[in-house]
Amino acid sequence: MNFFHWLEQHLLNCPYKKILGIDCMGCGLQRSLIALLKGNLVESFLLYPPLITLIIMFVLLPLHLIFKFKHGATWLKYLFIFNLSVIVINYIVKLIYF
Repeated sequence: MNFFHWLEQHLLNCPYKKILGIDCMGCGLQRSLIALLKGNLVESFLLYPPLITLIIMFVLLPLHLIFKFKHGATWLKYLFIFNLSVIVINYIVKLIYF
């Protein structure tokens, strides 16, 4: 049994989707991460578009805290705003079209 198959069999259930019957703003993140780990960049993007920029933001954060980049806080602020915008737009598109 390979690691990816194990991950796919142990995904967390979304309580929001279970109770209300509609996707939450994070639905698709786990499947997208697994696709990215498998090397399927396009599939990962289609499952959850903000994943890659979220990863960049979460890598930049500790690097900025350690190395004190000159414009690190500004970059983090803009990445946060961008990620939040993409998450909300993705959610609205999912609600309308899927």
